This record gives sequence, structure tokens and C-alpha cells, in this order.
Amino acid sequence: MSQPQEQQLLSKQDPITLEVVDLMARMVALFHKEYEEAAAARSLTGAQAKVLGLLRLGPLPMRQIAQTLSCEPSNITGIVDRLEGRGLVERQADPADRRIKLVVATEAGGAASAELRESLRFAREPLAALGPDERTQLRDLLRRIIDGAQSSDPGLSSP
Repeated sequence: MSQPQEQQLLSKQDPITLEVVDLMARMVALFHKEYEEAAAARSLTGAQAKVLGLLRLGPLPMRQIAQTLSCEPSNITGIVDRLEGRGLVERQADPADRRIKLVVATEAGGAASAELRESLRFAREPLAALGPDERTQLRDLLRRIIDGAQSSDPGLSSP
């Protein structure tokens, strides 16, 4: 959808929807800012930190990492090369198809990812101000939004 079409669609939506979209954009910007700062404090680029974050779910093919981060596979090769040079990841052949290279976090990479994630203050205090039922409701609503976005655009993959 082009930008003018998107703007036209948004202008037809109710004020609450428009405010929610604006609030989500502000939240994403705050998260990215803090994430970049936390990565830099660990001598990582934001992209390197994101790759390590993806790998906390397990080994991934390089192509899937590129798709998830919406970048060219050649960019991922450089990022993985630098992480591998620091001993944070390693490449392994996929046991199901040896032509495919999986990227796997080493123990040091897993620890770096966990430390980075734990250091993020973003939303921790605001979320703590919500009761357990409110946090559960927020989680469920966010899952519905993400699931809806992924079902309408299968190219969006979950990290």
C-alpha cells in the first residue's frame, strides 16, 4: 500500500485507532532507542544484538534471519562474520539439509543476549504498575495484533 493510500485509510478511521497507531509508533521508537544504547554498551551494533536476540529461540538459517530483519542475506553474512569473530555465534550445517547453514549462539552469545535483554528498562516500570490481569490482557491484545498482521502478510515473521 502506498503512503497516500495508507494516509487515506487512516484518515477514515476513528480517533481512538489513530491515537493507538501514534502511541504504538512512539513505543517502538522508545524501544529501538534503548535497544541501540544497550547494544552499544556491550560493543554490539543494533543489528548484531537483534541477531543474538533471534537466536535465543534456537538455531536459525541465515536466510530466515535476513527475512526476519528485512535485510539482504549478504548483510547477515557480515553481521554473522563479526559475531563469529567474537565467539558469540557459530555456523553449523543443518542436519536436515547440509547445504543450509544454521547460525547458533554459543554459550557466550546466549549469555550476552540474556544480559542485553535483562538490561532493557523499557516498559519494565510502567508494566509493573499494571496489575497481573492488566498485563495478561495487554499481552493477549498484543498477540492478537501481531497474529493479525502476520496472517495478512505472511512475509512478517516472528522473532
